[in-house]
Amino acid sequence: MRPGLTCIWQISGRSNLPFHKWLELDLAYIENWSLGLDLKILLKTIPTVLKGSGAV
Repeated sequence: MRPGLTCIWQISGRSNLPFHKWLELDLAYIENWSLGLDLKILLKTIPTVLKGSGAV
C-alpha cells in the first residue's frame, strides 16, 4: 500500500499505542480497505489532530 495522509492508528491513540498494535491496525486496514473506510478515517482525523489526543 502507498502511504497516505493519515492512518487508522492515528485516530486510535497514536503515541499511546504499542508498536504491535500499530502493526495490527495497519494490517487490518490493508485487508479491509475501502473508499468508505478512507473517508471515515479522514473525517475522524480532523478532530483528533485539533484536540492533540494521543500525541506526545
